Amino acid sequence: MSERTRHTTAPEDRIPLRQKSAYAVGMFVNNLQAAALPAMVVILNLGLGMDPFLVGLIAAIPRVFDAVSDPMVGYISDNTRTRWGRRRPFIFVGALLSGLIFAIMWQLPPGRTEMFYFWVFLAASILFFLAYTLYATPFVAFGYEMTADYHERTRLHTFANMAGQIVWLGVGWFYAIMANETLFRDTVQGARVLAVAVGVTVAVLGIVPAIFCTEQVLPPASNRHRGGTWSNAVAFVRGIGTTLTCKPFVKLCAATFLVFNGFQLGMSFSLYVMIYYLFEGDNASAGHLSGWFGTLTAVATLGVISLTGWIATRIGKRKTFLLTISLSLVGYALKWVGYNPEHPYWLLCATPFVAFGTGSLFTLMGSMIADVCDYDELTTHERREGVFGAIYWWMVKIGMALAGLLTGVMLNASGFDVNLGSAQSESTLMLLKVFDVFVPLVTSALAIGIMWTYEISEDKAYEIRAELKRRRGEPD
Repeated sequence: MSERTRHTTAPEDRIPLRQKSAYAVGMFVNNLQAAALPAMVVILNLGLGMDPFLVGLIAAIPRVFDAVSDPMVGYISDNTRTRWGRRRPFIFVGALLSGLIFAIMWQLPPGRTEMFYFWVFLAASILFFLAYTLYATPFVAFGYEMTADYHERTRLHTFANMAGQIVWLGVGWFYAIMANETLFRDTVQGARVLAVAVGVTVAVLGIVPAIFCTEQVLPPASNRHRGGTWSNAVAFVRGIGTTLTCKPFVKLCAATFLVFNGFQLGMSFSLYVMIYYLFEGDNASAGHLSGWFGTLTAVATLGVISLTGWIATRIGKRKTFLLTISLSLVGYALKWVGYNPEHPYWLLCATPFVAFGTGSLFTLMGSMIADVCDYDELTTHERREGVFGAIYWWMVKIGMALAGLLTGVMLNASGFDVNLGSAQSESTLMLLKVFDVFVPLVTSALAIGIMWTYEISEDKAYEIRAELKRRRGEPD
């Protein structure tokens, strides 16, 4: 059937504003945890002199633990029953733990060896990501089950992602804050203070959805395993395999992996290009341009999120993805033109188009995975939002880890040497620009190709819901 058919959301499927607002606060915290560490980890190289490859390992190794912890927490939260619900206790505890650990992990003592910093920060990173999983996996699953309506899911994720996008209004200024010589004696001290502010924010605001969001009553088809340890372990492994054979879900994971992590990998080189190519080693000037680039991209993304939600309710989620990601390709191409030492602020012309990439991505993907959960129930007779959300975000985090690892490898391959300061070779600077621009161009184009054949249209989603209601004996 055509994606052009439009359906009306029933009043009982609407999410109250109070619930949407509480979930949106949680999305702000979720994004803050995801954004803060990548924005600050550059201090390990530029502030403490750690080898870029070691910094990449710090980004990559914790993801090995995520490979187990993410789907396990998702599975456990799917099958947990408490007086407070199955998601809320995890969200509450996860917010407190992740905020505390993030604040502590940056309090590195001065004057120690490179390997001391490496091992201490690696251990702290593993603990942080375990706590972050405890928060993020149930929180994301919560969003998939707050409504059963195709369009209301898009409205919820549009609303929540606009709140979450506020994080990116500030995170682009993190380096400028840490490098502010008026406030701090060096960037390492700046990171210590900033980490405390981030940690407190995560702990205080992160518990809001656990307190104010109401969990939905599970449908009769929902799974709940009551067997022993072995039977639950078998069910867990079987569920992972089933999830990974769901074709629409695999396409969403692959497209997200390419778009988001191509963007992350490219942006890893942006600050280096600004510092050493545009401003010849002037950290302060580069920090300000980086801040403005991040801020303007974030402001534009707010508009993109709202626009994406509006378009998706009219032409369908798949077509909206194809349109918005295509526009982001224009932004990446404009960055190449904007890297002009004589006119460095030309770079800002790329921001409205770059915003179409990640701005539309998670607005659409959150809503589309909720549709996939219905598609999956039709086949498996189980509700597995936690597992789907866990595997999806594990794929995102694996990509982020790979981006961090590749950043170190590619920096070394380019010939970059932090000890050379502004005396980097022309070939090094050229490679840094190539990495920044062409990596996201290529990965986003591949994602467009994958999503061209995505199966779940608006009509298909409503057909699935009608069949599920008939199966459960629910009234139309």
